Amino acid sequence: MNTLSFLILSFFSLCFSISFSHAVVVLVLNLFTATPQNHHSTIVNAAHRSIIRVNHFYKNSLASTPESTVIPNTGSDIVWLQCEPCKQCYNQTTPKFNPSKSSSYINIPCSSILCHSVRSTSCNDQIFCEYTINYGDDSHSQGDLSVETLTLDSTTGSPVSFPKTVIGCGNNNTGRLEVQGSGIVGLGGGPVSLITQLGSSIGGEFSYCLVPLDNKESNTTSKLSFGDAAVVSGDNVVSTPIIKKDPSVYYVLTLEAFSVGNKRVEFGGSSEDGDEGNIIIDSGTTLMVLPADVYKNLESAVVDLVKLKRVDDPYKLFGLCYSATLDEYDFPLITAHFKGADVELHSISTFTQALDGLVCLAFLPGGAIFGNLAQQNLLVGCDLQQGTVSFKPTDCTKV
Repeated sequence: MNTLSFLILSFFSLCFSISFSHAVVVLVLNLFTATPQNHHSTIVNAAHRSIIRVNHFYKNSLASTPESTVIPNTGSDIVWLQCEPCKQCYNQTTPKFNPSKSSSYINIPCSSILCHSVRSTSCNDQIFCEYTINYGDDSHSQGDLSVETLTLDSTTGSPVSFPKTVIGCGNNNTGRLEVQGSGIVGLGGGPVSLITQLGSSIGGEFSYCLVPLDNKESNTTSKLSFGDAAVVSGDNVVSTPIIKKDPSVYYVLTLEAFSVGNKRVEFGGSSEDGDEGNIIIDSGTTLMVLPADVYKNLESAVVDLVKLKRVDDPYKLFGLCYSATLDEYDFPLITAHFKGADVELHSISTFTQALDGLVCLAFLPGGAIFGNLAQQNLLVGCDLQQGTVSFKPTDCTKV
């Protein structure tokens, strides 16, 4: 494959750095802090909303340029930053991106084909193209659609620049992103996602490996890779097709069933029913979200196997909780049976320590999303040319 290799590593939770002319952008995977207070509040907040911006950021800078921190999201299709001048912005501890200080920043005019290729753009009486994006947690960004030069570090040690990368310069933003976060980088399948824009340079391949939520090693990080460095291979790799559906931003897979121990829980709308594509895999959603009937049957299967005292969640967010800790009880293995790929999910991926002495099933009824808790300690690779997502059990703290 004649592609550039991008394997981006860092200390703590930096995934890779991007330079927009005079401002450095640091992309940070959705991570969690290991402290009990933040751990518990993060889980509670995650249950409140379908997309959560989790609260562990590592800051870095390139030379003496300003820094900011941005969150990658496989369920989003646009790269946007909070920009000056800001009409309405959420609190941010790092400097906002100032396009007036960039020599390569250009607003996209309304007459441009780019303006009309992006969802939720408008012009009204404006000369320049505006974008609007809304997320499932009621977060919102609105601003100017523009192009800017993007620079990635590579495994060769030489930065690689991508001129005229489409970004959103948001000056009207609301939501629940942490104060360290300055925007979102879309890794989805839409026309202006980072993956689509990098195109043949990465051969349509990227992968990530999420360290466990309870990881206590301060010098480990989740990893995000592009191109040849993103190939998932070796023993125990399983792959499942990506199903093309509208909107194209989402990576849609076919989940046929779960197994809880030896009990199989069918997932409606499987390929056997002639309806492929029934669940989204999303690094920007924390919990596993399932259709109500599937959730009910899975919860029942868990109850049959877990011989612990069942207690109510004081926040009334989780449907199934026990008086226990994750360390003291052997919770059952849950296997996700994707089309052609059986993925084993251990207790760190399916149960969460919501409070001290309170363990809850990390699933919610209401949709169909394979969230990032379930992806912990899995090397997840997306090959858009082959149209597959691959999974490999991996100790992500050692990648």
